[in-house]
Amino acid sequence: MYELIPITENSFYIQCPAKIGLVRLDDTDVCLIDSGNDKDAGRKVRQILDANGWKLKAIYNTHSNADHIGGNRYLQNQTGCKIYAKGMERAFTQYPILEPSLLYGGYPCGDLRHKFLLAQESNVEELTKESLPQGFSMFDLPGHFLDMVGFQTPDHVMYLADCLASRETLEKYPINFLYDVAAYLQTLEAVKSMEAVQFVPAHAPATADIAPLAQYNIDKVHEIAQKIIELLKEPLCFETILQKLFEAYNLTMNFEQYVLVGSTVRSYLSWLKDTGKLTVLIRDNMLCWTQANAPSAP
Repeated sequence: MYELIPITENSFYIQCPAKIGLVRLDDTDVCLIDSGNDKDAGRKVRQILDANGWKLKAIYNTHSNADHIGGNRYLQNQTGCKIYAKGMERAFTQYPILEPSLLYGGYPCGDLRHKFLLAQESNVEELTKESLPQGFSMFDLPGHFLDMVGFQTPDHVMYLADCLASRETLEKYPINFLYDVAAYLQTLEAVKSMEAVQFVPAHAPATADIAPLAQYNIDKVHEIAQKIIELLKEPLCFETILQKLFEAYNLTMNFEQYVLVGSTVRSYLSWLKDTGKLTVLIRDNMLCWTQANAPSAP
């Protein structure tokens, strides 16, 4: 873990739970794409930098989930590097309490205020094309989170952040976290047609051919959506829908999974309602979901 893996002469990634991109800008200066999940990740990155005689100039955050920005503050304090993030991701990186608050839908209790959902604050500047190193480009990857982006280096390596999960992850945890299902499907369709020397997803193996994995992720989204529709032949409240999905996919409920999977299921429900497949009913002061064409029970 935390091994530096070369891709080309200048593009690398650090093997860790959420892969960190590292790109040489010249003989001494480098930039990072994301920073790992906590202060300890930052320390291990710093050891790699020191071992190679590299100076960290900037961190480019793909998005603001805690496992991608957790090393920001330590590395910024140690090196004085600049940190960049886009739009709403910048706001969440500056004010990390927003992430567990969004996921929970209110002020998060102590069970949710830990390093896996709540990173330390860091000083972040707005990510623009002008702030990128020469020869870099960024591209939008909406769906998984608010304003997520990916990056392409001058040597045609693409860092794809969390826009897809590995087959192994989806087989074990089929309901992968999503914020906007419609945008996510559009992103995956775009990724399928991309070409690069190497693609580096944060949570899947690096590969030169990303299309099969992108299609597998697309298929999984449609599978989950169909499962939800099938459950709603009769009106059910959200808690019951969540319970039935946990049972169907043999998932184990705890507070963190309740929030992560629950937030994702709400996103599916929103998408299915917006596309006319589901509707809502108010019964005994309880909001219930059901198929749009299902007969209304008395």
